[in-house]
Amino acid sequence: MKVTLEHYLVVGAILFSLGLYTAITRRNAIGILLGVELVLNAAALNFIAFDHYVAESHGPAGQVFALFIVALAASGAVVALAICLEVVRSHRGLAVDDLARLSR
Repeated sequence: MKVTLEHYLVVGAILFSLGLYTAITRRNAIGILLGVELVLNAAALNFIAFDHYVAESHGPAGQVFALFIVALAASGAVVALAICLEVVRSHRGLAVDDLARLSR
C-alpha cells in the first residue's frame, strides 16, 4: 500500500484534534502547553506533506516552514516553562483557574 497525501492529512487532523482537545480541557498550564505543541506539530506535518505531494517546484519551502515552526515551538516552550516555574514558586501551584490575577 502506498502512502498518499490523504494519509498524512488524516494523521495531521488527528494530531490537531488531540492538541486542541488537550489545550481546551486541561486546567494545568503544562497540559495546555503540550496541547499547543501538538497543534504546531500537526501544522508542520501538513507543510511537509503538501510540499512533497503538491508543490510544483519541489523546493524546500515546506521543510523551511516546518523548521521555523519547530524553532517557534521550542522558544515558546522555553518561555512558557520559565513562566510556569515562576508561578509555581510564587503561588505554589499551576492551576490556570487560580491564576486569573497574577498580581496577588
